[in-house]
Amino acid sequence: MKISFAPPYIDQLVIDEVMDTLNSGWITTGPKVAILEHQMKQLTASDAAVCVNSWTSGAILMLKWFGIKEGDEVIIPAYTYCATALSVLHCGATPVMVDVDDDCCISTTAVLKAITPKTKAIIAVDIAGWPCNYKELKAIINTPEIKKLFIAETAKQKALNRILLIADAAHSIGATIDELPASKYSDVSIFSFHAVKNITTAEGGCICINLPPAFDANNEYRYLKLYTLNGQSKDAFTKSNGGGWKYDILFMGLKINMPDICAAIGIGQLKTYHAKLLPLRKRIASIYCEIFKEMDWFIEPALKRDNRESSYHLFALRIKGISEAQRDQIIDSIMSSEITVNVHFTPLPMLTLFKDLGYEIGKYPSAYALYANEISLPIYPQLTDGELIFIIKTVINSVNKVLQLDNFKELEEIEL
Repeated sequence: MKISFAPPYIDQLVIDEVMDTLNSGWITTGPKVAILEHQMKQLTASDAAVCVNSWTSGAILMLKWFGIKEGDEVIIPAYTYCATALSVLHCGATPVMVDVDDDCCISTTAVLKAITPKTKAIIAVDIAGWPCNYKELKAIINTPEIKKLFIAETAKQKALNRILLIADAAHSIGATIDELPASKYSDVSIFSFHAVKNITTAEGGCICINLPPAFDANNEYRYLKLYTLNGQSKDAFTKSNGGGWKYDILFMGLKINMPDICAAIGIGQLKTYHAKLLPLRKRIASIYCEIFKEMDWFIEPALKRDNRESSYHLFALRIKGISEAQRDQIIDSIMSSEITVNVHFTPLPMLTLFKDLGYEIGKYPSAYALYANEISLPIYPQLTDGELIFIIKTVINSVNKVLQLDNFKELEEIEL
């Protein structure tokens, strides 16, 4: 039985949306992108939503929007994908890496210690779909002593008058805090629609903003849309529909717009996300937890607690007491049965680019410990019960083999 790690969910709704776009004669940014933005605004309860061609470009855009430049600092966790740090570097600023807590979220204690007069933003990362403690982060950046440290240099910075809180929500579409969309609790949430995400557009992302009243959401939306199209005053769809051929370049923008052909995939998937796709992911996570909790070596991931709930993007299996080398042996054993698994993530200081920049993994013990015993298991709506049982059996047998333990539960007795 061959099981993929994260194939895209493509049903007839998605196919119909894509074919509608192809038959319309318009495939680049146009009406489908507008529909997807409206869907995202509703799903996240945000003031505005702007679709882009990737999470990374969305993060670069928002850092540039806030005026972040060389000499500025942005606090990020050491335990994340490289794009979190690369977006900061692309703006000329310095990523200030801090360690994470046991739930993989950025350590609020470490954040507080890392803030300096150079700090312009914090990017908190929702690993595996689990939302960070944005309430506590917001409380920190609104503390009078911390606000006094903030040096506003641009119009946007003066309007906010404090550190910008960005949620790296690449994994967390559908995650909640106090039963509300988690995106309500940060200034900016940036989602990824990469092919392996809960909702995909093949490649793409979406910026959702929930800024204070000093900002007009409609004005910011229009400005950001211009920014995604090189700062051009008139987009191609407007020109093609009688808007006239003349245009202007108002400022030095980026070319990071999402095309309609990509948006169509996301539109189709979002139609059933809360009713079908997200509940199926939650069911699979619950089954994994229910069975693995019988194993002494199982460390249960953060999924639903403290008024927070995950989007169930990844199932991060953690195995108590193992070394990185043992983890790798377990992965090799699992994959020998044609089950594809993954690891999320290699901490940034372990990667060549960041080692060359002077970051040292020894300074981030929690990030390393989480990485060393983690295996990401398949979790997606198409998984059948038979495939789930096969994955679970294989994982348990592989762990017990490497740890030289005996099975103590017959999986055939478990009903899914």
